Amino acid sequence: MKQSLPDLSAIVTPEDFESASLATFRFQVENCATYKEFVNHLHIRPQTVKTIRQIPFLPVSLFKNHRIYCGTEEPEISFTSSGTTGEQTSVHEVASLQMYEASFKQGFGIFYGSADQYILLALLPGYLERKGSSLVYMAEHLIRSTNHPLSGFYLHDTDRLLMTIEKARNTNRKILLLSVTHALVKLAMQHPPDLTGAIVMETGGMKGHGREMVRSELHQLLCEQFRVPFIHSEYGMTELLSQAYSKGKGMFHCPPWMKVLSRDTDDPLTLRKDNRTGGINIIDLANRWSCSFLATQDLGRVYENGNFEIMGRFDNSDVRGCNLLIPD
Repeated sequence: MKQSLPDLSAIVTPEDFESASLATFRFQVENCATYKEFVNHLHIRPQTVKTIRQIPFLPVSLFKNHRIYCGTEEPEISFTSSGTTGEQTSVHEVASLQMYEASFKQGFGIFYGSADQYILLALLPGYLERKGSSLVYMAEHLIRSTNHPLSGFYLHDTDRLLMTIEKARNTNRKILLLSVTHALVKLAMQHPPDLTGAIVMETGGMKGHGREMVRSELHQLLCEQFRVPFIHSEYGMTELLSQAYSKGKGMFHCPPWMKVLSRDTDDPLTLRKDNRTGGINIIDLANRWSCSFLATQDLGRVYENGNFEIMGRFDNSDVRGCNLLIPD
């Protein structure tokens, strides 16, 4: 029997989110063996968990060496993270592509409207050349949803990309350039197009591609070269099925079925109550059949209104807070 899909659009109020989160926690702690083991190691009795701040967050690095899955059927697809040669990558088994598509389409719609208002140009080197990228899957479906012949992937063909931008400027469509950060920097330094009036959205990714810059320096460079007032950003990862978006200055906003919390950097089981820098925990209710409660390797600040910033990553991110289930 096919797993029933949760209705993400039904999550509107904080009360809706709290109720759905607690129900999801109870389901996953019973049906995801790795999560159940993790909760047991912490000596937490699920019946005592009454608020989302009491829910234990699974270290995201466990997707590298444990199966995080509670579906009743075989997954429809497995998304994998990128990594250097020889590095162990994360595997996210997805029970329902329909669930993932509902999440990214509704999420994009909340912040940017219908995809058919855009010409979407995707510049995703490093992702297109490998299989299993959830980012490529999302971009491909959004490109198709634009229903416009100029929308598409532009890998290394810079000349074709520049020609397409000029053609797109003569249409009544908005231009959205979606790109990994290092490809944007290369384009800005070598062949910067005039993108006045367009949306330039970076998805992160400078590691191993030259000098890493702080966000303010990076965005100032890109704004000047592309002639845009702000650089937009997308925050997502292989282990999630939802995305947060920033329309400028690195301040991210979540869709109603996603929430970011901050944990103490020295005590991964304690959540912060202020907006000082802490480890980023994420609740993603679209992760119905894996785990919705993840402790990431990112550092950031979470504000009272739910918005958040990403400040960096833990230096020892592969081990901090994860020793309970790392095999000997």
